[in-house]
Amino acid sequence: MKRAYFFLTILIMASCTTTPTKDYIRLNGFTQGTTFSITYADSLNRNFAASIEEILERVDSSMSLYRKNSIINHFNQSQTGIEVDSLLAHVVELSLLYSQQTDGAFDITIGPLAREWGFHAKKGEMPNAEMVARLKQFTGSGMINLDGLHITKKFPEVIIDVNAIAQGYTVDLIAEFLDDMDICDYLVEVGGEIRSKGKSPRGKHWLVGIDKPEENALSGENLQVIISLSGESLVTSGNYRKFFVREGVKYSHTIDPTTGYPVTHSLLSATVIDKTSARADALATAFMVMGTERTQKWLSANPKVDAYLIFSNEAGEYEIWMTEGMKKRVVE
Repeated sequence: MKRAYFFLTILIMASCTTTPTKDYIRLNGFTQGTTFSITYADSLNRNFAASIEEILERVDSSMSLYRKNSIINHFNQSQTGIEVDSLLAHVVELSLLYSQQTDGAFDITIGPLAREWGFHAKKGEMPNAEMVARLKQFTGSGMINLDGLHITKKFPEVIIDVNAIAQGYTVDLIAEFLDDMDICDYLVEVGGEIRSKGKSPRGKHWLVGIDKPEENALSGENLQVIISLSGESLVTSGNYRKFFVREGVKYSHTIDPTTGYPVTHSLLSATVIDKTSARADALATAFMVMGTERTQKWLSANPKVDAYLIFSNEAGEYEIWMTEGMKKRVVE
Protein backbone atom coordinates (compact mmCIF):
# COMPACT_ATOMS: atom_id res chain seq x y z
CA MET A 1 0.00 0.00 0.00
CA LYS A 2 1.37 3.35 -0.97
CA ARG A 3 -0.17 6.48 0.45
CA ALA A 4 0.68 10.13 0.03
CA TYR A 5 -1.61 13.12 0.44
CA PHE A 6 -0.77 16.35 -1.30
CA PHE A 7 -1.93 19.93 -0.89
CA LEU A 8 -2.68 22.15 -3.86
CA THR A 9 -3.44 25.86 -3.49
CA ILE A 10 -5.71 27.78 -5.86
CA LEU A 11 -3.54 30.82 -6.51
CA ILE A 12 -2.01 31.64 -9.90
CA MET A 13 1.76 31.91 -10.15
CA ALA A 14 4.07 33.57 -12.64
CA SER A 15 5.58 31.46 -15.40
CA CYS A 16 8.90 29.71 -14.81
CA THR A 17 10.09 31.71 -17.82
CA THR A 18 9.37 35.25 -18.96
CA THR A 19 6.23 34.20 -20.86
CA PRO A 20 2.79 35.48 -19.80
CA THR A 21 1.12 34.16 -16.66
CA LYS A 22 -0.01 30.55 -16.94
CA ASP A 23 -3.25 29.02 -15.83
CA TYR A 24 -3.12 25.82 -13.81
CA ILE A 25 -5.13 22.92 -15.17
CA ARG A 26 -6.17 19.95 -13.07
CA LEU A 27 -7.16 16.54 -14.43
CA ASN A 28 -8.63 13.77 -12.28
CA GLY A 29 -9.90 10.27 -12.90
CA PHE A 30 -9.61 6.56 -12.22
CA THR A 31 -7.01 4.09 -13.43
CA GLN A 32 -5.37 0.83 -12.33
CA GLY A 33 -7.94 0.37 -9.59
CA THR A 34 -7.12 3.72 -8.02
CA THR A 35 -7.32 7.46 -8.72
CA PHE A 36 -5.05 9.89 -10.48
CA SER A 37 -4.63 13.65 -10.22
CA ILE A 38 -2.52 15.84 -12.49
CA THR A 39 -1.96 19.55 -12.05
CA TYR A 40 0.11 21.58 -14.51
CA ALA A 41 0.59 25.15 -15.68
CA ASP A 42 0.40 26.08 -19.35
CA SER A 43 0.29 29.57 -20.84
CA LEU A 44 -1.36 28.06 -23.94
CA ASN A 45 -4.11 26.54 -21.78
CA ARG A 46 -3.81 23.16 -23.48
CA ASN A 47 -5.89 20.27 -22.18
CA PHE A 48 -3.95 17.00 -22.32
CA ALA A 49 -6.75 14.78 -21.03
CA ALA A 50 -7.01 12.70 -24.22
CA SER A 51 -3.25 12.13 -24.44
CA ILE A 52 -3.02 11.16 -20.78
CA GLU A 53 -5.96 8.78 -21.10
CA GLU A 54 -4.12 7.15 -24.00
CA ILE A 55 -1.03 6.65 -21.83
CA LEU A 56 -3.14 5.16 -19.03
CA GLU A 57 -4.87 2.80 -21.45
CA ARG A 58 -1.56 1.60 -22.87
CA VAL A 59 -0.22 0.83 -19.40
CA ASP A 60 -3.43 -0.90 -18.35
CA SER A 61 -3.62 -3.10 -21.45
CA SER A 62 0.02 -4.02 -20.93
CA MET A 63 0.35 -4.61 -17.18
CA SER A 64 -3.07 -5.02 -15.57
CA LEU A 65 -3.67 -8.38 -13.89
CA TYR A 66 -7.40 -7.56 -13.89
CA ARG A 67 -7.70 -7.39 -17.67
CA LYS A 68 -8.08 -10.85 -19.13
CA ASN A 69 -6.33 -10.00 -22.38
CA SER A 70 -3.52 -7.87 -20.98
CA ILE A 71 -0.01 -8.67 -22.14
CA ILE A 72 1.17 -9.57 -18.66
CA ASN A 73 -1.64 -12.11 -18.30
CA HIS A 74 -0.69 -13.67 -21.63
CA PHE A 75 2.85 -14.04 -20.33
CA ASN A 76 1.71 -15.51 -17.01
CA GLN A 77 -0.48 -18.05 -18.81
CA SER A 78 2.29 -19.07 -21.20
CA GLN A 79 4.46 -22.13 -20.71
CA THR A 80 7.84 -20.67 -21.61
CA GLY A 81 7.32 -16.95 -22.29
CA ILE A 82 6.24 -14.55 -25.03
CA GLU A 83 7.20 -11.38 -26.85
CA VAL A 84 5.76 -8.37 -25.02
CA ASP A 85 5.33 -4.67 -25.74
CA SER A 86 7.99 -2.06 -25.04
CA LEU A 87 6.27 -0.85 -21.84
CA LEU A 88 6.21 -4.20 -20.07
CA ALA A 89 9.70 -5.00 -21.32
CA HIS A 90 10.99 -1.75 -19.84
CA VAL A 91 9.25 -2.36 -16.51
CA VAL A 92 10.70 -5.88 -16.32
CA GLU A 93 14.14 -4.50 -17.17
CA LEU A 94 13.86 -1.92 -14.38
CA SER A 95 12.48 -4.52 -11.96
CA LEU A 96 15.41 -6.87 -12.52
CA LEU A 97 17.79 -3.94 -11.98
CA TYR A 98 16.06 -2.87 -8.76
CA SER A 99 16.00 -6.47 -7.54
CA GLN A 100 19.76 -6.57 -7.97
CA GLN A 101 20.20 -3.21 -6.25
CA THR A 102 18.16 -4.34 -3.22
CA ASP A 103 19.60 -7.86 -2.90
CA GLY A 104 16.30 -9.39 -3.98
CA ALA A 105 14.06 -7.45 -1.58
CA PHE A 106 12.17 -6.12 -4.59
CA ASP A 107 10.85 -9.09 -6.58
CA ILE A 108 8.12 -9.10 -9.24
CA THR A 109 7.91 -12.91 -9.16
CA ILE A 110 6.53 -12.85 -5.59
CA GLY A 111 2.95 -12.78 -6.89
CA PRO A 112 1.99 -16.44 -6.23
CA LEU A 113 3.10 -16.19 -2.60
CA ALA A 114 1.41 -12.83 -2.08
CA ARG A 115 -1.84 -14.20 -3.49
CA GLU A 116 -1.68 -17.31 -1.33
CA TRP A 117 -1.17 -15.24 1.79
CA GLY A 118 -3.86 -12.79 0.69
CA PHE A 119 -6.36 -15.59 0.16
CA HIS A 120 -5.79 -16.91 3.66
CA ALA A 121 -5.70 -13.42 5.16
CA LYS A 122 -9.33 -12.95 4.12
CA LYS A 123 -10.18 -15.88 6.40
CA GLY A 124 -7.65 -15.07 9.11
CA GLU A 125 -5.68 -18.21 8.27
CA MET A 126 -2.11 -19.12 7.34
CA PRO A 127 -1.07 -21.16 4.31
CA ASN A 128 0.65 -24.41 5.24
CA ALA A 129 4.43 -24.73 5.10
CA GLU A 130 4.31 -27.18 2.20
CA MET A 131 2.43 -24.70 0.00
CA VAL A 132 4.85 -21.88 0.87
CA ALA A 133 7.83 -24.08 0.06
CA ARG A 134 6.30 -25.17 -3.26
CA LEU A 135 5.52 -21.62 -4.41
CA LYS A 136 8.91 -20.36 -3.31
CA GLN A 137 10.49 -22.67 -5.93
CA PHE A 138 9.06 -20.39 -8.62
CA THR A 139 10.15 -17.02 -7.21
CA GLY A 140 13.31 -14.99 -7.64
CA SER A 141 14.74 -12.82 -10.41
CA GLY A 142 16.47 -15.86 -11.86
CA MET A 143 13.08 -17.28 -12.82
CA ILE A 144 12.72 -14.88 -15.77
CA ASN A 145 14.98 -13.61 -18.54
CA LEU A 146 14.58 -10.56 -20.76
CA ASP A 147 16.04 -10.44 -24.27
CA GLY A 148 14.82 -7.37 -26.15
CA LEU A 149 11.05 -7.68 -26.12
CA HIS A 150 11.07 -11.40 -25.37
CA ILE A 151 10.54 -12.53 -21.76
CA THR A 152 11.10 -16.20 -20.95
CA LYS A 153 10.35 -18.11 -17.76
CA LYS A 154 12.21 -21.00 -16.16
CA PHE A 155 9.05 -22.90 -15.21
CA PRO A 156 5.45 -22.68 -16.49
CA GLU A 157 4.35 -21.89 -12.91
CA VAL A 158 6.35 -18.64 -12.83
CA ILE A 159 4.21 -15.50 -12.96
CA ILE A 160 5.07 -11.82 -12.61
CA ASP A 161 3.19 -9.07 -10.84
CA VAL A 162 4.38 -5.50 -11.46
CA ASN A 163 1.85 -3.72 -9.24
CA ALA A 164 4.64 -2.52 -6.93
CA ILE A 165 6.21 -0.50 -9.76
CA ALA A 166 3.51 0.00 -12.42
CA GLN A 167 1.90 3.06 -10.86
CA GLY A 168 5.25 4.75 -10.34
CA TYR A 169 6.18 3.92 -13.93
CA THR A 170 2.87 5.38 -15.11
CA VAL A 171 3.64 8.61 -13.27
CA ASP A 172 7.00 8.78 -15.04
CA LEU A 173 5.39 8.28 -18.46
CA ILE A 174 2.94 11.12 -17.85
CA ALA A 175 5.68 13.38 -16.49
CA GLU A 176 7.85 12.68 -19.52
CA PHE A 177 4.92 13.52 -21.79
CA LEU A 178 4.48 16.86 -20.00
CA ASP A 179 8.23 17.49 -20.34
CA ASP A 180 7.91 16.88 -24.08
CA MET A 181 5.10 19.46 -24.15
CA ASP A 182 7.46 22.02 -22.53
CA ILE A 183 5.47 22.11 -19.27
CA CYS A 184 7.68 23.64 -16.58
CA ASP A 185 5.44 23.22 -13.54
CA TYR A 186 3.46 20.11 -12.69
CA LEU A 187 2.53 17.54 -10.08
CA VAL A 188 1.54 14.07 -11.30
CA GLU A 189 -0.04 11.60 -8.86
CA VAL A 190 -1.30 8.08 -9.50
CA GLY A 191 -2.42 6.02 -6.51
CA GLY A 192 -0.25 8.08 -4.15
CA GLU A 193 2.90 7.92 -6.30
CA ILE A 194 4.07 11.44 -7.08
CA ARG A 195 6.43 13.21 -9.44
CA SER A 196 6.91 16.96 -9.38
CA LYS A 197 8.54 19.73 -11.33
CA GLY A 198 8.82 23.48 -10.90
CA LYS A 199 6.42 25.30 -8.63
CA SER A 200 2.88 24.99 -7.33
CA PRO A 201 0.18 27.62 -7.93
CA ARG A 202 1.34 29.42 -4.77
CA GLY A 203 4.69 30.12 -6.47
CA LYS A 204 6.69 27.78 -4.24
CA HIS A 205 7.62 24.10 -4.17
CA TRP A 206 4.83 21.53 -4.02
CA LEU A 207 3.81 20.41 -0.53
CA VAL A 208 3.25 16.70 0.07
CA GLY A 209 1.91 15.24 3.30
CA ILE A 210 2.90 11.85 4.73
CA ASP A 211 0.19 10.02 6.68
CA LYS A 212 0.61 8.88 10.25
CA PRO A 213 0.60 5.05 10.32
CA GLU A 214 -2.88 4.72 11.81
CA GLU A 215 -4.93 1.67 10.89
CA ASN A 216 -8.38 3.21 10.49
CA ALA A 217 -7.58 6.76 9.41
CA LEU A 218 -8.41 8.02 5.93
CA SER A 219 -5.57 9.15 3.70
CA GLY A 220 -4.73 12.76 4.56
CA GLU A 221 -6.79 12.73 7.75
CA ASN A 222 -3.82 12.71 10.15
CA LEU A 223 -0.50 13.85 8.77
CA GLN A 224 2.87 12.92 10.23
CA VAL A 225 4.87 15.51 8.32
CA ILE A 226 4.77 17.79 5.27
CA ILE A 227 7.54 17.63 2.68
CA SER A 228 8.57 20.28 0.15
CA LEU A 229 9.11 18.74 -3.27
CA SER A 230 10.24 19.96 -6.70
CA GLY A 231 11.94 18.10 -9.53
CA GLU A 232 11.74 14.76 -7.73
CA SER A 233 9.44 11.83 -7.05
CA LEU A 234 7.95 10.69 -3.75
CA VAL A 235 6.35 7.35 -2.85
CA THR A 236 5.16 5.98 0.50
CA SER A 237 4.65 2.30 1.26
CA GLY A 238 3.26 0.91 4.51
CA ASN A 239 2.12 -2.18 6.38
CA TYR A 240 -0.29 -0.68 8.85
CA ARG A 241 -3.58 -0.98 6.93
CA LYS A 242 -3.28 -4.42 5.33
CA PHE A 243 -2.75 -7.31 7.72
CA PHE A 244 -4.53 -10.07 9.56
CA VAL A 245 -4.25 -11.32 13.14
CA ARG A 246 -4.11 -14.99 14.10
CA GLU A 247 -3.62 -16.19 17.66
CA GLY A 248 -2.56 -12.70 18.71
CA VAL A 249 0.12 -12.37 16.00
CA LYS A 250 -0.18 -9.67 13.32
CA TYR A 251 0.77 -10.80 9.81
CA SER A 252 1.66 -8.05 7.34
CA HIS A 253 0.69 -8.05 3.65
CA THR A 254 4.38 -7.54 2.77
CA ILE A 255 5.99 -10.86 1.89
CA ASP A 256 9.73 -11.42 2.25
CA PRO A 257 10.91 -13.11 -0.99
CA THR A 258 13.76 -14.85 0.84
CA THR A 259 11.46 -16.64 3.32
CA GLY A 260 8.07 -16.72 1.62
CA TYR A 261 6.45 -15.42 4.81
CA PRO A 262 5.16 -11.98 5.90
CA VAL A 263 7.76 -9.67 7.40
CA THR A 264 7.81 -9.42 11.19
CA HIS A 265 9.89 -6.28 11.77
CA SER A 266 8.63 -3.00 13.26
CA LEU A 267 8.88 -0.72 10.19
CA LEU A 268 5.40 0.76 9.60
CA SER A 269 5.96 2.98 6.60
CA ALA A 270 8.75 4.07 4.29
CA THR A 271 8.67 7.25 2.21
CA VAL A 272 11.24 7.50 -0.55
CA ILE A 273 12.37 10.48 -2.63
CA ASP A 274 14.23 9.71 -5.85
CA LYS A 275 14.50 11.08 -9.36
CA THR A 276 11.92 8.71 -10.87
CA SER A 277 8.68 7.41 -9.44
CA ALA A 278 9.36 3.90 -10.73
CA ARG A 279 12.52 3.57 -8.66
CA ALA A 280 11.00 5.31 -5.64
CA ASP A 281 8.05 2.90 -5.91
CA ALA A 282 10.30 -0.15 -6.03
CA LEU A 283 12.56 1.08 -3.23
CA ALA A 284 9.64 1.87 -0.91
CA THR A 285 8.42 -1.71 -1.37
CA ALA A 286 11.93 -3.10 -0.87
CA PHE A 287 12.41 -1.09 2.33
CA MET A 288 9.20 -2.54 3.75
CA VAL A 289 10.75 -5.96 3.17
CA MET A 290 14.13 -4.99 4.62
CA GLY A 291 12.96 -3.38 7.84
CA THR A 292 14.42 -0.36 9.61
CA GLU A 293 18.02 -1.42 10.25
CA ARG A 294 18.68 -2.94 6.82
CA THR A 295 17.09 0.08 5.16
CA GLN A 296 19.26 2.48 7.14
CA LYS A 297 22.38 0.58 6.05
CA TRP A 298 21.21 0.59 2.43
CA LEU A 299 20.58 4.33 2.52
CA SER A 300 24.02 4.96 4.03
CA ALA A 301 25.53 3.18 1.02
CA ASN A 302 23.22 5.05 -1.41
CA PRO A 303 23.27 8.69 -0.26
CA LYS A 304 21.51 10.04 -3.37
CA VAL A 305 18.23 8.46 -2.17
CA ASP A 306 16.33 10.14 0.66
CA ALA A 307 13.85 8.43 2.96
CA TYR A 308 11.56 9.02 5.92
CA LEU A 309 10.90 5.93 8.07
CA ILE A 310 8.22 5.45 10.71
CA PHE A 311 8.61 2.44 13.00
CA SER A 312 7.41 1.24 16.39
CA ASN A 313 9.71 0.76 19.38
CA GLU A 314 9.50 -1.94 22.04
CA ALA A 315 6.88 0.10 23.91
CA GLY A 316 4.71 0.23 20.81
CA GLU A 317 5.29 3.95 20.33
CA TYR A 318 5.98 5.60 16.97
CA GLU A 319 9.52 6.70 16.18
CA ILE A 320 10.91 8.35 13.07
CA TRP A 321 14.22 8.31 11.26
CA MET A 322 15.15 10.25 8.16
CA THR A 323 18.14 10.94 5.94
CA GLU A 324 19.91 14.28 6.12
CA GLY A 325 18.54 15.24 2.71
CA MET A 326 15.00 14.55 3.88
CA LYS A 327 15.47 16.77 6.92
CA LYS A 328 16.07 19.72 4.57
CA ARG A 329 12.70 19.09 2.90
CA VAL A 330 10.55 18.99 6.04
CA VAL A 331 8.19 21.97 6.28
CA GLU A 332 7.80 23.26 9.82
